Amino acid sequence: MSTVSVSQLLQRGARSLESHSDSPRLDAELLLGKTLRLSRSALIARSNDPVSSEREQGYASLIEQRLKGAPVAHLTGTREFWSLALRVTPAVLVPRPETELLVELALQRLPGQQAGPAVDRACSVLDLGTGSGAIALAIASERPGARVTGVDISPSALEVAVQNSRDLGLARIDWRLGSWFEPVPGERFDVIVANPPYVAAADPALEHLRAEPAIALCGGPTGLEALSAIAGAAVPHLHTHGWLILEHGSDQAPDVARLLERHGFAEVRSHLDFSGKPRVTLGTVHSSHQETT
Repeated sequence: MSTVSVSQLLQRGARSLESHSDSPRLDAELLLGKTLRLSRSALIARSNDPVSSEREQGYASLIEQRLKGAPVAHLTGTREFWSLALRVTPAVLVPRPETELLVELALQRLPGQQAGPAVDRACSVLDLGTGSGAIALAIASERPGARVTGVDISPSALEVAVQNSRDLGLARIDWRLGSWFEPVPGERFDVIVANPPYVAAADPALEHLRAEPAIALCGGPTGLEALSAIAGAAVPHLHTHGWLILEHGSDQAPDVARLLERHGFAEVRSHLDFSGKPRVTLGTVHSSHQETT
């Protein structure tokens, strides 16, 4: 029988990860919780319990994979976003806390926010490059009457999004396969949100993100290619007074703002994330000549 306790394994794991993670203790807890099928609070309550050699080896394997760069979310299979427990696989980008700003801004700009379910049902949201479905699901959880559509070019990513919607009981979301606006021809929305790939091809940061899908990270030579494509095609898909809300790199806000202004958006403004970095830029259309009455 093993003489290694839960607390000793946690300390060992955290020490191993000190030079490989910004949150070694949290990573160690999440991975041991996965191994022992215990919550973080249960790990504390059972800190003196012995751990079998089989579980100890399983934990060591997860720590080793983390040391090689595998995201914790891929190793545990889940990630919390907007208080929702999401399944995550190597086919999707791991949802980041800073992306919750995108959700917050979208909710603020949906029409009828104070008007109750009757108006709520008329609201429409398009999430481009939905990945795990994190943004679409978060919005749907707050506005259950809204019409939410999630688009992704990756069939594997859409499978994850669909499974998440089933797990969370948010099955009314319309998931569609395709590139950007191709799956929604002729349709218009009150709010379009996107967290597209925006890392430049030569950015050294990609080396640290190699475990995540490159298609969801790299935006091309400058990193602005996907953002430009979305901004350039969005207006015909927005209702009058609709909003386009884009997440981008912390150094890209001026460029994204210019893109929106160039394509006819008004009230263009960038917003800071919880770290104080410009992370989301948005704009509205005051009129849409494509829209019929």
